[in-house]
Amino acid sequence: MKLPERFVEKMRRLLGPEAEAFFASYDRPRHYGLRVNGLKAEPEQWRAGSPFGGRLAPVPWAKGAYYYDGEDRPGKHPHYYAGLYYIQEPSAMAPAELLDPKPGDRVLDLCAAPGGKSTQIASLLQGQGVLVANDNAGERTKALAKNIERAGVRNAVITNEEPAALAARFAGWFDRVLVDAPCSGEGMFRKDESMIAEWEKHSVERYAVMQRDILRHAAAMLKPGGTLVYSTCTFSPEENEAQIAALLADDPKLEIVPVAHAYGWSPGRPEWVGMAAAGQDGIDADKLAGLAGTVRLWPHRTEGEGHYVAVLRRRPEPDADGQGEAGERIAGREESGRDEAGREERIGRRSGRRAERNGGNSGYEAARPHAGFKNGGKTDKFSRRDGALYGRLRKDSTDGGRNGLASDPIACWMAFARDHLRGAERWEGRLVNYGSRVYLQPDGLPGLDGLKVVRAGWYLGDAARGRFEPSQALAMGLKAEEAVRTVAFDSSGTDIVRYLKGETIHLGADRAGSGGNGYALVLADGHPVGWGKIADGMLKNALPAGWRMI
Repeated sequence: MKLPERFVEKMRRLLGPEAEAFFASYDRPRHYGLRVNGLKAEPEQWRAGSPFGGRLAPVPWAKGAYYYDGEDRPGKHPHYYAGLYYIQEPSAMAPAELLDPKPGDRVLDLCAAPGGKSTQIASLLQGQGVLVANDNAGERTKALAKNIERAGVRNAVITNEEPAALAARFAGWFDRVLVDAPCSGEGMFRKDESMIAEWEKHSVERYAVMQRDILRHAAAMLKPGGTLVYSTCTFSPEENEAQIAALLADDPKLEIVPVAHAYGWSPGRPEWVGMAAAGQDGIDADKLAGLAGTVRLWPHRTEGEGHYVAVLRRRPEPDADGQGEAGERIAGREESGRDEAGREERIGRRSGRRAERNGGNSGYEAARPHAGFKNGGKTDKFSRRDGALYGRLRKDSTDGGRNGLASDPIACWMAFARDHLRGAERWEGRLVNYGSRVYLQPDGLPGLDGLKVVRAGWYLGDAARGRFEPSQALAMGLKAEEAVRTVAFDSSGTDIVRYLKGETIHLGADRAGSGGNGYALVLADGHPVGWGKIADGMLKNALPAGWRMI
């Protein structure tokens, strides 16, 4: 591999005698990794039954993660389409593990696309709490949304905003914040040689300015006692230790949480920031020395590409007894999702209507919550009124659901759930609709008015044409037992491949089951991959074109 001369000179200057071992790593094969999705599978059970099982080796620093042989091509297997695992470079799994989110936490992934770390966080949250996944590049949020939906995440909101806009809405709100910052990408040269050209095009200094601004706003969204993780995939001290030193100088209530130097990880290098900076701009010698508690992942010392990770904590504010208190998690909160004036929170309009970033709608409409589904943080059973509503909807179904209550998107959803799903009335969250699109939104979320929102929660489907059409996101977030009708295929058979390629499949009476015609959840080895419609022994394919196997 031909490395840029400026990069070679810099690394020789930084590493000294260790530089030769570092450069030799570029002549060795890269490492391939995948991470089992804990929302859908137990890692060791999946490993034991997977076609790659005997060739998988654990990634020691990430739960449920494995090295795989590059010849195996797991991205072509039906289990990938079922969201059972995410293909991810092994070192890139370290930041979310060090963030250590707990079920019930409020978590922000500020620079989230394409979504690997967001899906890892969601797996650790186990469906409890709130994940806000943001990226300021609109085009990249498409991949972010798809990866989160494939993983079956129910408790995420996806935004397309600048950090400053989020900081104005979520000041001091998050338990944990991840900043996997845009960077010069020096650590990815071996994985992706196109990064070399990008490095030569964009300066380290350009990224450093950007990173400092991102970190400042990220820190403002962290609650007392909360954890902030900063990571890059570059070696430049200007983008790593220097960023943390500047943040500590700007925000004295933040402190470094030292990371153990295990797995071949190396300490941060405070000397690369320069002790000459001591006493300037609040950067003292003690803070500089503390940078050794951050970690560097070097490709010649560990089985992965180059990364840098720093873990910081905002000191808790003392309570009445003088003790620090980190605050509650979402789970168990008695929050009704109302703003300070007691009004239901709505997505509003900024300078009139703007195109919904969820694809296809002409503009935001006010979110219409259904208070009977979830009220005051307590799940309500369907009431008598709801039962009467469903009865009227079934009666209205003879005209295709175009009249009466069925013209209400949330009513359409509830009718669909009653006929096609089991237990949807017990799902936690708040039903809202933006135009004809229906979402289940996590509890306790501040109002999203004025923000560019890609997904306002778990996207359930669309009632635009007078009848409810379930989304692919709904299919991927379900468990098999939550669907009234299922069609099960073996991942090693031909039918699942035909389905994933968008074909109609003849089931026959035996496989069509006794549930009659209608939407069915299609399964691969018991795990959802999408919807189909059973009609007279045929499975009509409802898999969106963008989700099909190529």
